[in-house]
Amino acid sequence: MEVERIADASGRVAMWAYEWDITQSPAAKVNRQFLGYEQPIRPDQTAAHEVREAICWSYGRTLGNIAVFSEELLGSFPAQKGDDAILACDIVEAGKMRNGAKRWWCRTHQKHWGTKGDIAAARRSGVARCSNHLQPMSYVINPPHIRMEEHAEVGIWCSLPPALTSMGLPARRRPKIHVHVRQQAGGDKVIDQDFEALSLHYNPAGDLFANNEINKVHVTPPAALEFVLALESGLEMGCINCRDCGYPHLDLGDFARTAHSKHLCGNCGRDNTWSKVAMASTPLKPLHDQFSKASQYDDVDKVLNIDEYPGASFALWASTPAVLWTANRAQERGIHVHLRADSHPPIDDTFGTVIYQGNELDRSQLLESMIANTII
Repeated sequence: MEVERIADASGRVAMWAYEWDITQSPAAKVNRQFLGYEQPIRPDQTAAHEVREAICWSYGRTLGNIAVFSEELLGSFPAQKGDDAILACDIVEAGKMRNGAKRWWCRTHQKHWGTKGDIAAARRSGVARCSNHLQPMSYVINPPHIRMEEHAEVGIWCSLPPALTSMGLPARRRPKIHVHVRQQAGGDKVIDQDFEALSLHYNPAGDLFANNEINKVHVTPPAALEFVLALESGLEMGCINCRDCGYPHLDLGDFARTAHSKHLCGNCGRDNTWSKVAMASTPLKPLHDQFSKASQYDDVDKVLNIDEYPGASFALWASTPAVLWTANRAQERGIHVHLRADSHPPIDDTFGTVIYQGNELDRSQLLESMIANTII
């Protein structure tokens, strides 16, 4: 059994399975079966209408998410957003295997397709599906868009559960994306909330990536979490662009925590891109480094003794480095506290020293607790 690619009158590439009948002379293709359409590597940028898209991701994988913009695939999503959904495969052509046979790549589930077993399964089911097609996925259709040039200050963090609360350890949860937006430098926040994921737009004239058609980066919880952990650990990071499709590469999981030189593209599935030095690759790195204050920190010297607020409700976090920080001032580093107590104004601030039950809390230990409370 083999698969061939045939372009129809509209330019779409159809995938057809077939067998060779070698009893004929010359040999002929028989038992042909339509398996589905390949998706384009890039969306149609010339379309007059606004293209709908979805961001999908999964925890525990080693490659990054990709946008889905096929209307057929978008129609298979059960809602506008969700977790643990079974999503359709997004198949693109991905060159050849080592034995010369054609291969494809599922961008939804980050898995190659095209082995004899894959083709046999497709003939039985009537549709090309990768071996990870039952993997639960998280997704957002038409995610929030933030255009950096439209705001005076934008701050983006990986939102993690608290390290400690007045009720003890918090319930474990998935990470999210926390966003602060100010229309005036140092002014009130017009956005201060968590999102499941978002699209971050920037000016492509800055040549952040090799592919100048790219003017936005999708920020998902796994990508933000790995980036923050790498900043904290001092891991060598960069952003390698696929030599075939030009898309920036995103490492996750074990590959985001170990520097390496060979990179498999999550957009086109080709694996012949090498970085000059061993590193973890993420498109968040050039965005982060674009702003001069992004890596500057002020160690806060303010002191808070929670024991002076008997009966208070509170939650504590270790401050974490921002994924994106466009403000022209250094970030604060310390312990962030939300506290409410009778006869006292609420506290929402960062402190260098926090005392609880007579003990001075340690920021690094609080960060470890936050990670332990995070479901990944």
